[in-house]
Amino acid sequence: MAITAIRGTFFDFTDDPWKHVGSEHDAARFTLDGLLVIDDGIIVAFGDFDEVAPSYPGLIPTVIADRIIMPGFIDGHIHVPQTRVLGAFGQQLLPWLNDTVFPEEAKYSDREYAREGSERFFDNVLAGGTTTVQAFTTTSPVATEEFFEAASRRNMLVIGGVTGIDQFAPEGTTSTPEQFYADSTAMIEKYHGTGRNLYAITPRFALGATEQLLEACQKLKQEHPDLWVNTHISENPAEIAGVLQAHPDCTDYLGVYEKYELVGPKFSGGHGIWLSDNEFARMSDSGAAVVFCPCSNLFLGSGVFRLGKATDPDKRVRMSFGTDMGGGNRFSMVSVLDEAYKVGMLGNTLLDGSTNRVTQDLAQSERSKLSPYRAFWSVTLGGAEGLYIDDRVGNFEVGKEADFVALDYTAGPPAMAWHQELFFGDSGPTTMEEAAHALFSIMMVGDDRNVDETWVSGVRLYKKA
Repeated sequence: MAITAIRGTFFDFTDDPWKHVGSEHDAARFTLDGLLVIDDGIIVAFGDFDEVAPSYPGLIPTVIADRIIMPGFIDGHIHVPQTRVLGAFGQQLLPWLNDTVFPEEAKYSDREYAREGSERFFDNVLAGGTTTVQAFTTTSPVATEEFFEAASRRNMLVIGGVTGIDQFAPEGTTSTPEQFYADSTAMIEKYHGTGRNLYAITPRFALGATEQLLEACQKLKQEHPDLWVNTHISENPAEIAGVLQAHPDCTDYLGVYEKYELVGPKFSGGHGIWLSDNEFARMSDSGAAVVFCPCSNLFLGSGVFRLGKATDPDKRVRMSFGTDMGGGNRFSMVSVLDEAYKVGMLGNTLLDGSTNRVTQDLAQSERSKLSPYRAFWSVTLGGAEGLYIDDRVGNFEVGKEADFVALDYTAGPPAMAWHQELFFGDSGPTTMEEAAHALFSIMMVGDDRNVDETWVSGVRLYKKA
């Protein structure tokens, strides 16, 4: 592949904004007229155009004007076979699964249906500016194959695996522990490390897993310690009660996964709304990650995630953000940030002492606020750190893979362009502060219409019509 280059305005991160209270911009990097040079999908140079261009005489860059170019968004928790039930009447978690989700997921044992669903899934993902997903498939290896094959056709960096569930689900959506182990082993051998595919051992949730299935997960992790583990944790009060009843020897939800040696680096627990302080501390100590899914948490009425607790500097938990589509009602990480901001502000008010002096925690209250710096770090470099892929993606450092999105800060609702004129003129944002204003407006007022182009491994895979 020939060397290619992109010229435009870039915004990325080199550090965690939560570490820079009062000066969050110190974690960001704004390059007004930048040049990104790509060789075979890998970034080989990045910086100011005037500094980088002389090293590449004769190289004619693709110019992406009047846009903010960011690293591709990372969705840490999403369900491929729920693409078609997006927006189905929610109820709460458990009845919604039984009435809506499980019947649809059963269809993914049919290869043609799974292929069509996977194609539609990735088309929607890319239209939202997302370039990496950690995804759930189904108990059928067919669904997992079609997920990885569709991702491979697009050369996308993805994490996924056969879903394990052997109780409390309808016939046709479960498998035995023996079958789960055999199917997982076959998929690991076929896909893990092939192209940009990464494999996750995927017990759906502790409520749906017998001791025997969790033992199969434990065995897989022991045999393949480099694998990821992707699951759900502490999403819904009724779910938690069921988990503790199904696993009476464990004192809390996290303890179920700890018992089977699944918690540690590369472990992701989706939701984590009702995690105790002690569970957060144990996740921090182990290097495990939580995935914040605000669209889903609000849609299903599951609860309010404690963003300020997860970002406690003394017991910081790795974290990515996720759509949890179709529990989440959008494919777009921009929409996730919209809802995450609101959840954070609820946390801010609940902890600032104005409603209850007993629960006042001003530091946690402040950490609950989602500035544009904290927000977009969370779906780029922060999301990559949460999934342990920050050595590959997340910002524009040389040596990383060239996944990025071009955001149109004047697109979206009709009022957007006039709104942006409050902060900068027709020339667009020219400073980091102006660009941060533009990004905040996108996350609060915009939607996937603000995604103009999505590039994967240096190749444009999506262009807004």
